[in-house]
Amino acid sequence: MKLLAFEVRNDEKAYFKKYALEYQCEITCISDPLTHDNLPMVQGYDAVSILGRSYITADLQDKLAEHGIKCCVTRTIGYNQIDVEHAHEIGLKIANSNYPPTGVADYTVMLILIALRNYKQAMWRGNVNDYSLNGLQGRELHTLTVGIIGTGRIGQCVIKNLSGFGCKILAYDMYENDTVKKYAEYTDLDTIISSCDIISLHTPLLESTYHIINQEKINHMKDNVVLINCARGELMDIDALIYGIESQKISALALDVIEGEDGIYHQDKRSDIISNEKMAYLRQFPNVTMTQHMAFYTDTAVSSMVNCAIKSARDLTEKGICDTII
Repeated sequence: MKLLAFEVRNDEKAYFKKYALEYQCEITCISDPLTHDNLPMVQGYDAVSILGRSYITADLQDKLAEHGIKCCVTRTIGYNQIDVEHAHEIGLKIANSNYPPTGVADYTVMLILIALRNYKQAMWRGNVNDYSLNGLQGRELHTLTVGIIGTGRIGQCVIKNLSGFGCKILAYDMYENDTVKKYAEYTDLDTIISSCDIISLHTPLLESTYHIINQEKINHMKDNVVLINCARGELMDIDALIYGIESQKISALALDVIEGEDGIYHQDKRSDIISNEKMAYLRQFPNVTMTQHMAFYTDTAVSSMVNCAIKSARDLTEKGICDTII
């Protein structure tokens, strides 16, 4: 099997080398995303692998198929950058990757604690030798109710982590899980929105979940609610978030992802003008913590993502099926 891997970061290269030997595959790695401009490079390969900056649209898929590509595997869990419906229509196999949920789950709890304890402000004060306490009084997690929207692998792991803090946990998902019921109480989305002090999102980005957090939802939340997002930026309407912060309905916001992050996150923009003015505006609030889509970013996860992508590409090419086929 010959695989052409796009968007390969330096930290992935050693794993590509390792798993190419393990699965006896020929792999070429390039750092650029897959576009129409570099599409001719795929000639002679069986499969391609991408990350989040390659948009696999219908017309691009048609060209991939014309060049003999049998499958496209994304080294991410989310796959909203791929037109899956059209891929099914033309017989182009699509698969995503997986990695242990622990990294994102740990990061989520860290953001919750940072938000509750006003650590962004405390850190910046310390950097200028301001050790005052005014405005830094926090809240204790065991006194609060946490709502988890989405109880897949990551949501379940977050709930298990939080169970040790003694807080009340409510959960919402279309498909209830018996393991979750040991630690949390399932309820409807409206109850999560209206009853929880902290709300954390762990659902995929679908047409049904786009802007699941909007101004109407925020209006029905408790005063001083804390919102956490380590899933996908488009789950939250950025205009609604600004409204919630400015109106002080939201007491703290901790985001590892944000609407409109494409072309910004995972790149060095120190000398550039940031095009997403709403993102830049939101970042400056003292009670808003934003990180660069890195909750997933651990050695364990990167190894697993590359391993899964190569194995899936091999299995799809040779057998037409894999564990993560979409």
